[in-house]
Amino acid sequence: MQNKATNSGNVHTDTFLAQIGNHQNPVTGSINTPIYFSTTYEHPTLGESTGYDYTRTKNPTREVLEQALAELEHGAVGLATSSGMSALQLIFSQFPAGSQIVASRDLYGGSYRYFNELEKLGMYQFTYAATEADFEQLISTETAAVFIETPTNPLMTEVSIERIAAWTKKHHAQLIVDNTFYTPLIQRPLDLGADVVLHSATKYLGGHNDLLAGAVIARSQEVGDKLSYQLNTTGAVLAPFDCWLLIRGLKTLSLRMTRHEANAREVVQFLKESPLVKEVLYPGRGGMLSFKIKDQRLIKDFLRQLKTFTFAESLGGVESLITYPTTQTHADIPEALREAYGLTADLLRISTGIEAGADLVADLKQAFEYIK
Repeated sequence: MQNKATNSGNVHTDTFLAQIGNHQNPVTGSINTPIYFSTTYEHPTLGESTGYDYTRTKNPTREVLEQALAELEHGAVGLATSSGMSALQLIFSQFPAGSQIVASRDLYGGSYRYFNELEKLGMYQFTYAATEADFEQLISTETAAVFIETPTNPLMTEVSIERIAAWTKKHHAQLIVDNTFYTPLIQRPLDLGADVVLHSATKYLGGHNDLLAGAVIARSQEVGDKLSYQLNTTGAVLAPFDCWLLIRGLKTLSLRMTRHEANAREVVQFLKESPLVKEVLYPGRGGMLSFKIKDQRLIKDFLRQLKTFTFAESLGGVESLITYPTTQTHADIPEALREAYGLTADLLRISTGIEAGADLVADLKQAFEYIK
């Protein structure tokens, strides 16, 4: 991974991450960002404000985090929300009823569930694209927004953000990119033409499986102001303590992503050589991968035999996780639909942690030995 420069261009990302919150409390000189639990703030006098009135609207701890998120993604406005799903909901609150949305066919099951509910309520109309050619064909003057994952979850398919951005701009649609898997260290969608980026910050940005959070970053001040107004109106902001946890997680993001990626490549190499694996899905970057086992009847015993990997939902934490999308993250997608686009019952998804790569390989090896 490249040590990219931040928006200011003065320091590299590694330095920026380590310094989040430092030099921002001149009264005490605190290096660690304080947690401001106060829900309300004193007004100096009638008609005057310190800039902080009520914590749903603005909180000093959250402000440090949101500024850092905007800087990391090279956006104008960053917003911290109570979860990844509340981030998604916030973004889609922009569009009027009846809007037409084009979305990735392979995507997180929770996103599909939300989109499906919006359709049932008559809010929006969704069409789904599996390839770049599909996107080009489906995006039209009637399209309000395009929502993509790249790479997709869990099939790890990539599309060109630049090409899709060109098509959305041609038709005056908004391009929204879920950047959870890659983080700003590997991919910055706003630099590639996207209008809005979101993260389940529960995952890599937080990085320790101890936090539920979402992040939304807008490229333009205009869109950012609209989203900020809506977030204040609806109230799904991230609590001060969770903001502090996310700041702490961001400080080690670069170190963790380097290990995540190195471990993923080591695991991929092992899986490609295993006779019990028929396909490995890895885009070549990041810490996420999927693979298809030759006989899905072996999955239960395989999962039970793992010692270092934990069979659990979620991803992006320091601990390595293995997930069975069919019954976990993507269970809300109808079976026939899942099977049709390649999310078959023989697929397992891995989030490599920061353990020693050799230990991860050894764990997979002993589990395969047990079931063969």
